Amino acid sequence: MTPGRTLDESRQRALSRYYLSAGAGGLAVGVHTTQFAIRDPAVGLYRPVLELAAETAREAGSAPVLVAGVVGGTAQAVVEAETAAELGYEAALLGLGALREADDEALVAHCRAVAEVIPVFGFYLQPAAGGRPLEYSFWRRFAEIDQVVAIKVAPFDRYRTLDVARAVIDAGRAESISLYTGNDDAIVFDLLSTYRFDGGSATFVGGLLGQWAVGTKRAVELLESARRWREEGAVPPDALRTAHELTDTNAALFDVANAFRGCIAGIHEVLVAQGLMQGRWCLDPDEDLSPGQAEEIVRVRAAYPHLHDDAFVAENLDAWLS
Repeated sequence: MTPGRTLDESRQRALSRYYLSAGAGGLAVGVHTTQFAIRDPAVGLYRPVLELAAETAREAGSAPVLVAGVVGGTAQAVVEAETAAELGYEAALLGLGALREADDEALVAHCRAVAEVIPVFGFYLQPAAGGRPLEYSFWRRFAEIDQVVAIKVAPFDRYRTLDVARAVIDAGRAESISLYTGNDDAIVFDLLSTYRFDGGSATFVGGLLGQWAVGTKRAVELLESARRWREEGAVPPDALRTAHELTDTNAALFDVANAFRGCIAGIHEVLVAQGLMQGRWCLDPDEDLSPGQAEEIVRVRAAYPHLHDDAFVAENLDAWLS
């Protein structure tokens, strides 16, 4: 954003170019770390931000999977899905936080309505970030929707993560629904794990995490290593150390000590330090770092330089901003 809290198109394009240059297989736009407030009619940035990311991806000559965040009640979600489909997005990451009181029947009907417009990427968002608890019974029925192609599993809860994996397996969809970890506190463990139940097995094919809005090149390298370790059946001790280092990093970036209040500003703080953003401003003037969070971010950046892309960004920043 600019200091006046308007869209800085040059910097927004630079962010997309960074992620694509880092080797990310897709861009998820209009989701949590894009700021849900872009949908506010007074802000009016949902379509412009999605359009900008799609244009930048095409200009780069790459072919990332484009995923659009879709939220709200059914009417709003369908309109957002139509916008995403029109702009060339391939799936809708469907948040259900707005339907807090809906039962399984209503939730499934909502998901089917969106799936009639665009393939659906399920989204199990933790309640602290605006999500809601979802039971095995919902995920079992959700997995039966033909147009469901993937699920981002991010409840920050091992029990609920198992619910999703078991539901997908029990529905016979483990081969056709891709699981992505969004569990910032268990990234490496998810990527290394094979989930087995009577009906078969499932693995996480990648990660879709707000934390990976920084350190993206390192994240791509970690994903490639995790896949190799899982296939070889040999996990080096360093992998477990990295798992804890990522969790410690997330605690600082996402402001775990203060119930995630500074999570978006925390990501911005790193991008500012690297020169990708001018400032850590959010659409909400009251949304900022929590007391002590800046010091924690400095600590983890110094402690784990191998998890960050400082040199990579410095080498390419001028080109991304051009």
